[in-house]
Amino acid sequence: MVKIAPSILSADFAALGDEIAKIEPVADLLHVDVMDGHFVPNLTIGPVVVEAMHRRTHLPLDVHLMIQHPERYIAAFAKAGAAFLTVHAEVCPHLHRTLQQIRELGVKPGVALNPSTSLHAVEQVLDQVDLILLLSVNPGFGGQAFIPFVRKKIEDMHQWLERLNPRPELEVDGGIKLENCRDVAQAGASILVAGSAIFGNADPRAAVNELREALNSRSEHTTDRTADNPSPGKSPRRPR
Repeated sequence: MVKIAPSILSADFAALGDEIAKIEPVADLLHVDVMDGHFVPNLTIGPVVVEAMHRRTHLPLDVHLMIQHPERYIAAFAKAGAAFLTVHAEVCPHLHRTLQQIRELGVKPGVALNPSTSLHAVEQVLDQVDLILLLSVNPGFGGQAFIPFVRKKIEDMHQWLERLNPRPELEVDGGIKLENCRDVAQAGASILVAGSAIFGNADPRAAVNELREALNSRSEHTTDRTADNPSPGKSPRRPR
């Protein structure tokens, strides 16, 4: 089953506890974007807010570090209650070491890629992660449209994971809405992050349920990775 992770980037920060309560009964994870104003052109939150959310919800906190030098802050976010800590390959010169540090802190490590970053940037660490995050918008702000060429990246990473390590979740974040969620799941995503499609709705809980109904309406095409294994003797194409 494809999981849905509402993104608090689009929530009302003045009533964050209430916003979380609206979607908690129907969501699978809570996606938390941490931005530093350097790696991406926006500022959001830090460990103090993550800790407050951790006290407020039973949902796993999927913390996405869109920051420079993430290794300086992973201990603080782990202590704050992150279930997943995802760092960007683009800012980690010692990516393997950073992922090891996250796991040693008892948190599931993930690695993220911007839309134009080659999948080969994570080729050597696929056995070190619990989550691959493919951004389908240029990061920094919510409400952007899905970038079409990312669909091919999702398909390629899905096939690569099947061949090399089927354990990690394949998460997609950016421009996910009712009209395209099923297509993104068909491409291979196992977690869909949605922000404005959920918190921009007058009834966020209903919005999550509508996304789930759209995903389940043709469940035979969603992301059971075992259904997409290549034929015997044929290797999946390598991602670009």
